[in-house]
Amino acid sequence: MIKQLKKLTVQMLTGANVATVIVMLLVGFSDRINPADHPLVSTIGMAFPILLLFNLGFLLFWLIFKWTRAWVPVVGFVLSYVPISIYMPLNVSASAPEDALKLVSYNVCSFGGNFKYEQGFEKVRDYLIDEKADIVCLQEDNDTWRRYCFKQFEERGLVYNDTIELCNSPQSFNCLGIHSKYPIIRRERIDYATVSNNGSAAWWLKVGEDTLIVVNNHYESCHLNIEDRRQYRQILKGEMARDSVRAESQLLMVKLAEANAVRSGQIDAVCEYVEQYLGQYPIIVCGDFNDNPISYSRHQMAKLLHDCFVEKGRGIGLSYNQKAFSFRIDHIFCSSDITPYECFVDSKMDASDHYPMVCRLKIGGN
Repeated sequence: MIKQLKKLTVQMLTGANVATVIVMLLVGFSDRINPADHPLVSTIGMAFPILLLFNLGFLLFWLIFKWTRAWVPVVGFVLSYVPISIYMPLNVSASAPEDALKLVSYNVCSFGGNFKYEQGFEKVRDYLIDEKADIVCLQEDNDTWRRYCFKQFEERGLVYNDTIELCNSPQSFNCLGIHSKYPIIRRERIDYATVSNNGSAAWWLKVGEDTLIVVNNHYESCHLNIEDRRQYRQILKGEMARDSVRAESQLLMVKLAEANAVRSGQIDAVCEYVEQYLGQYPIIVCGDFNDNPISYSRHQMAKLLHDCFVEKGRGIGLSYNQKAFSFRIDHIFCSSDITPYECFVDSKMDASDHYPMVCRLKIGGN
């Protein structure tokens, strides 16, 4: 009787493990789904790390209690190699050549994302100068005293500075900015629909004999207010009643789905812009995508350009640093005529609700 019960338990757990692997695969490749067509389905990519942990738990269980079944989670990890390598790449580090430029992409949260620093702008400015950045792409570069900011950057080597206002109203104000050691020869905003104050813009820079196109983005946010975030944390901690959990989870999913649907049109518009010049000029696309690595946004851009963190980064690279919402939502891409090196998220710089993403890039390296 006991032997039959053990056999039944092993069979049930094996079935549960197989089901976990199947769901993990479906979620891992859900970035092919256009949120405009299936908004709610497009949100499931956020669950990928949870499924990875479940499968890892099965692997440990089988190794301890019945090692002959360990092949099930191992096969699951092998079949999920592509999404795993996207979510948490493990590349061997290689030093960048001396003539590779350094790019920093950073959502600075209007220079006030972490209120423990009284002088938010000065904190960010000093960091960028200490990093010896050649090109800086900022999101929420919202300085009402822009001439003063520009002067500060100019005096410290970033002599070419520009911002584009995405919106300017009593309710909201948002800008994209670029601060560069290379001359700006052209700029334009990329037109697309938005329900808030987000946007994308392209700057054309003269880098030696090359004309480099840098596209800075701040895609649609998920519109989760402080109360939404608080309730989400309560759900994760199990501090909310079951009925409330169901209602709040549905509300959160709807908000995420709606943002994904809007964002899909934005990423498609930027992809169309990039395709116009692909092969003619070296191109860098970066910024706050407001989307995790297993997403339509990242997947669409990766079809055209190289994901620098996936190719040269290590680990999960959490760039949004708010508790319970830790994801890599900031990204850097480059065209095939640029070689990326040393791409990482700098978690030591905590002057915003994002961490900066840093990458060395060698034009003409491929």
